[in-house]
Amino acid sequence: MNLLIIVNTISLFISLFLAFFLITLKTKYKISNALFAAFLVLNAIDISEPLFNLMVDGPSNLGMFRSSFAFLQIPVFYLYIISVCYSDFKLKPKYVLHLLPFLIVNLVLLPRFYTVDAASKMSFIQNRQNMIEFQFIHILIHVQVISYIIAVFRVLRKSKKLYLENYAGKNISSYNWLFQFTVVLTILYAVALLKNIFKFSDYPHISEWLKISLWVSSLFIFCWYLFKALNNPGLFRNIDSKLKLVSEIIAEEKSSEQPIIDEREYNEELIKLKKYMVEQKPFLNSSLTIQDVSSEIEIPVRDLSLLINHQLGQHFYDFVNTYRIENAMDILRDGTKSKVTILEILYEVGFNSKSSFNTAFKKHTGNTPTNYRKNLQISNL
Repeated sequence: MNLLIIVNTISLFISLFLAFFLITLKTKYKISNALFAAFLVLNAIDISEPLFNLMVDGPSNLGMFRSSFAFLQIPVFYLYIISVCYSDFKLKPKYVLHLLPFLIVNLVLLPRFYTVDAASKMSFIQNRQNMIEFQFIHILIHVQVISYIIAVFRVLRKSKKLYLENYAGKNISSYNWLFQFTVVLTILYAVALLKNIFKFSDYPHISEWLKISLWVSSLFIFCWYLFKALNNPGLFRNIDSKLKLVSEIIAEEKSSEQPIIDEREYNEELIKLKKYMVEQKPFLNSSLTIQDVSSEIEIPVRDLSLLINHQLGQHFYDFVNTYRIENAMDILRDGTKSKVTILEILYEVGFNSKSSFNTAFKKHTGNTPTNYRKNLQISNL
């Protein structure tokens, strides 16, 4: 119990400190920070049980109400993910619907817990395994977590597709990192659900140990997350939620029974696009978007997106990187530029990070830039 109190106190302090830091931090991403701060506060409320029990003797309305805040955690995290993925995110009245599980749980507990005397409350808690209210709440929290986790991954999946189809900057690596963080958080929620199962079984002590391990690991993960996020303030924030996936555009065209693109027009636009890419080298701009190319060659974004993402069978991201890699290969083959470092080359051709450059280069050539240069040097001996 002493260990539980110590861990709980430290966890509570760090969660609240991080939440306060995010709220007071001066940044243009105030909504995202506020949502993650709310998530941390809800986490703090959730883990405050041991300290709360020291101050309150026996079951109480306040204690039960505190427990019900667990139903707000995952919806707030879901809204946070949306706010990070889409640059035009705004809080809307419809998001109040995410409060429904929280409200339903408290309404369910109203007749036989909130409105009864202390003795009845104690009896309710002692016989919780047989209480239909607890069984309902137990099922609801599992359904809620699973549903929201699926929804989060769907948002991330769609956001990545939209990014690949419309952008060619550095933020795809940030998306991958955000995806990894969500996977880790999903594992934590899975362990939390397992903890709840043991809590209502014949092995409640296992639930307590799982609880301690969750507090410790979640704090390390949250601190790591914030460290990364604050060092990458542009984290995947360039997506406009009004953009449509190419698959959606194609489906609309098919439903209207109109040809997606005329063959002759397709050939003309393709020639125009390739000529522009070779002569103007827009790929050297590390933040190039499909909108930029569209305005320069005077082809509507919709048509250009279909041309590249559907007709050529490439994402805009990969299409642009192909030109960047070809340019990098030309530099590597140039004997007069043998002293130019790989890092200098990747920035020169439009990449922002070594990892994204190496990944794209290996995907295009089957080799790393360093090995490619070494092989050229050997062949020239």
